[in-house]
Amino acid sequence: MAEAADNASLSSVGGKDAGYLIEFNENGVFLTVYPEGDSTLLFEVADLQDILKEHKVDDYEMEALARALREKTGEPVQLVEIAPKQEPPAELEEAKIKIEVSRDKMTAVLSFEINENSKKPTREQVMQELNRLGIVFGINQVKIDQAVDSLQSGNEIVTGNPPENGQDAQIKKYYDLDNKGRPVQKENDRVDYKNLNLFVLVKAGDILAERIPHTMGITGTNIFGDTVAARPGKPKPLPNGKNTKIIDETIVAVMDGQVIETGKKITVDPVLSISGDVDMSTGNIDFNGSVRIKGSVQPGFRVCAVGDVEISGTVSGGTVEARSITVTGGIQGMSRGSLVAKEDIRASFAENADIRAEKNVYITDVVLHSEIHAGLKIVVEGRRGQITGGNMLAGEEISAKTIGNSMNVSTKLEVGVNPMVRTKYAALRDGLMKKREQLDKIHKMLHTLNGMDKTRLSPAKLEQLAQLTRLQFPLAGEIQRDEKELEQLQEALEVMKSGRIRVSDKAYPGVKLIIGSAMKTLQSESQHCTFVVDEAEEMIRTAPY
Repeated sequence: MAEAADNASLSSVGGKDAGYLIEFNENGVFLTVYPEGDSTLLFEVADLQDILKEHKVDDYEMEALARALREKTGEPVQLVEIAPKQEPPAELEEAKIKIEVSRDKMTAVLSFEINENSKKPTREQVMQELNRLGIVFGINQVKIDQAVDSLQSGNEIVTGNPPENGQDAQIKKYYDLDNKGRPVQKENDRVDYKNLNLFVLVKAGDILAERIPHTMGITGTNIFGDTVAARPGKPKPLPNGKNTKIIDETIVAVMDGQVIETGKKITVDPVLSISGDVDMSTGNIDFNGSVRIKGSVQPGFRVCAVGDVEISGTVSGGTVEARSITVTGGIQGMSRGSLVAKEDIRASFAENADIRAEKNVYITDVVLHSEIHAGLKIVVEGRRGQITGGNMLAGEEISAKTIGNSMNVSTKLEVGVNPMVRTKYAALRDGLMKKREQLDKIHKMLHTLNGMDKTRLSPAKLEQLAQLTRLQFPLAGEIQRDEKELEQLQEALEVMKSGRIRVSDKAYPGVKLIIGSAMKTLQSESQHCTFVVDEAEEMIRTAPY
């Protein structure tokens, strides 16, 4: 079918007067045949065919033309349908490929910027971009193909081989101090308070610890093919202390004794064993290690040890000072002796005793009319677990089965303040103030001397200037260390404000409780409860046990 040569210049032929109308437009060729009464001229099929031929319309619907002539409806009948002109398709753009390299140059991520006018990216284009960037190592062809097929961005297509850093040297210990001070567990969950495992004993020649040396690590390769060095592990010295020696990579005991850790050192303390009492036959004991006493400490005698002291009998009016103290038979202070420990004190009972421990005090039976100070806890929970009379002072907690008695004996319990920390804090604070004043005086004197013409200063003044200059730096260092320690003590004092007193059975009237700055005297019995401070009302209240 041919299209009209010039639709714009020839839009129609004929009209009502002619009895027909042939129209040429963008949608095709249309024939309208008017009823006979509307026309003045006669025409035939051949006339219409000639007109179509003149307009180069050769392919038309002959049946439609004959129907129009026959029916003469006066309505246009389409003879030729011309398809609308199609715009030529736009030329597709190349897809944009973006490859992002991580900061450590160990990975590369592929992204696409595409739309409906973009060509589909190809694996070859991705490889060309990798080559342009200089990426040559760790290319994953499978992931590239998957990304290109799915057109999903954010796929990691290149992965380098990261270095493996070396391992730090490790100290492997062949002893366990974690169970130190824990009672032996007997059958039926009973606890043997006479066997507290307070000593970790070794023999000469025993291996105490082994050093596992540090490693240098394994180098890696980044995606540009560059070698990436590994960070070597840190070496560590063997922490051998007194009475030990180093053999190859191990620490070995050179004598029998107790293993202790002093700072970062592993040390063997010899243990002094006394088969009987500490009395006239032994005199006072002052030993640089640990002491085992199978008998008792008699009135007026003193035992002082750097390590731990274990006493199978009693302390009756004697004095004991050590790291930790265990008295299997109990303490009869007789209002004259005392026990002082840097860590814990354990005993079966205490009567008229003066006991002070920087950590905890554990009594398994009763405490009668005693003065007990503990930096952390006072625990009286074995057997009767009773506190009657005296003054108990602990930093964090006091717990017992029974507090006071039915006779309303004066019994005072105070928590929330560690007397040793408080004393140390006050002394450190006062000393720090004096050091600051001293440093301030030095600075003022240095300012004055430095402002003078040094060529006119006397030898004495020059020597004074040199001394003051040397003094200021160590003093400033001491102040800095003291300030840090003071902050730590302040934090410890803040923690102690949340102290508590726990009674598993009964607390009797007349018992005086002090928690921080709050005070309360019991007016009635309290059972199975915990006394704490209500911070909002600053008063002691009863809470569940």
